[in-house]
Amino acid sequence: MTNDTTREQTDGFHLLIDALKLNGIENIYALPGIPITDLTRKAQAEGMRVISFRHEQHAGNAAAAAGFLTGKPGICLTVSAPGFLNGLTALANATTNCFPMILISGSSEREIVDLQQGDYEEMDQLAIAKPLCKAAFRVLHAEDIGVGIARAIRSAVSGRPGGVYLDLPAKLFAQSMDAEAGKQSLIKVVDAAPRQLPAPDSVQRALDLLKGAKRPLIVLGKGAAYARADSEIRALIEKTGIPYLPMSMAKGLLPDTHAQSASATRSYVLAEADVVMLVGARLNWLLSHGKGKTWGGDNAKTRQFIQIDISPTEMDSNVPIAAPLVGDIGSCVSALVAGLGSNWAKPPSDWTQAIGERKDKNLSKMAETLAANPPVMNFHSALNVVRNAIKARPDAILVNEGANTLDFARSIVDMYEPRKRLDVGTWGIMGIGMGFAVAAAVETGKPVIAVEGDSAFGFSGMEVETICRYNLPVCVIVFNNNGIYKGTDKNMSPQGGDVAPTVFVKGARYEMMMQAFGGVGVVANNPAELEKALDEAVKSGKPTLINAIIDETAGTESGRITSLNPQSAAKKK
Repeated sequence: MTNDTTREQTDGFHLLIDALKLNGIENIYALPGIPITDLTRKAQAEGMRVISFRHEQHAGNAAAAAGFLTGKPGICLTVSAPGFLNGLTALANATTNCFPMILISGSSEREIVDLQQGDYEEMDQLAIAKPLCKAAFRVLHAEDIGVGIARAIRSAVSGRPGGVYLDLPAKLFAQSMDAEAGKQSLIKVVDAAPRQLPAPDSVQRALDLLKGAKRPLIVLGKGAAYARADSEIRALIEKTGIPYLPMSMAKGLLPDTHAQSASATRSYVLAEADVVMLVGARLNWLLSHGKGKTWGGDNAKTRQFIQIDISPTEMDSNVPIAAPLVGDIGSCVSALVAGLGSNWAKPPSDWTQAIGERKDKNLSKMAETLAANPPVMNFHSALNVVRNAIKARPDAILVNEGANTLDFARSIVDMYEPRKRLDVGTWGIMGIGMGFAVAAAVETGKPVIAVEGDSAFGFSGMEVETICRYNLPVCVIVFNNNGIYKGTDKNMSPQGGDVAPTVFVKGARYEMMMQAFGGVGVVANNPAELEKALDEAVKSGKPTLINAIIDETAGTESGRITSLNPQSAAKKK
């Protein structure tokens, strides 16, 4: 007779680690502390890569970026209460941007939380997380860890991807059970994001609408990039001959230099198109909600939309959708390509020629601007260096945030490969830079160029220590113009005293932050110095920060979204 006490045991720590590994998750982005410090140690001992950050929000942003880049949910691990709250911003942002991510937080014991007895970092984390993510679960028993992980993974990646919260009370980790029973309790998720085929009649409706279009346009959103239907999307665009406009994180699905790209004449095509096909793009504020002056005012009354989205409730969210196409992007686009036939008529030449003429004119004007070499760098002359660097290394990943730094880079820096541009996304929040850069380097091993406004860099700048600690091939370029938007604002108070709220310390030495942790820090005062420093950084793969000195008068208030700033908008009236 076997003595049960001699049987091999396992615990909550190892069951969680084994469940993640079983589902192909190799990396954890975390900030250790009570009650998850031992979990990070054990995960590392079991062969997982644990990237430890200086702030949970940046660990969460890294997990979100990892989800976008890999199609598997990125894992962020935090401590309870304040740590959980720090990670919550990233979780909500991931959900808004449809990035698959799982925030796992340790928490206080339920019986103490429910009676509000004052436990260490006591908080009802599950209740707080629920409104801000796609799904939220709590696991109380070790034998349910496998189910909890499986449900979290499937929720994160199926349908419209998003953020998921998983609550793990502290005493769960120490719970033990029979090792074989524990192994049997784990679940390997099968077909976590199954294909969702569009209805044949909806495909035909969309094709009929395209056939009758005089001025068709395809808009590619970051959902199209996430879908990894690159060849299908290229086939649709090239076989139809329809001009296309990529949103910022869809840049590179086809090279920005592609003949059908309408990026250089964005305002014209949005205002004039009579049929617009949205592929993984939402008609939110980034596309002026599909109406108003951006869309040609009165033209909006006769314009018709085709929308490809996996979520049926996205349709008609701002304007009527004449041809909704519900399903996964790969299946929908493949069905459209199959239905084109051999005699598909390309768009009328007067439409494509009008776009081509405006495109050539705008590109020529841009080339002249980029060729200028002012005494102090402006956004154009500095970003021209980045533009050339990406052209030389199209496999490099560009991370981009800021106001003017972001806006100018979107139009200046061409992308050539899919999923190589990461930026602030739907909410337009600052602070994603260093987390996204770390994840991009960890998940791909490719060079990462993080182009940061000096204000945006301030949100996550301490993570340069994380970049150095893990010796990641990240080059951070801080566009230093001494302030938010620009460094020239004045204190309007009669008493004087403090600098204006938007002004920073003049001549800040950002490069010394990277030097402090053993990385390379360089000051660039002109394009030649910037080009030399960036080239050396990409070639060496060493953590590098380039303090790029920008004319402090070069920026504009709120970048290109001045209309959202009440004071600036009022001045224009």
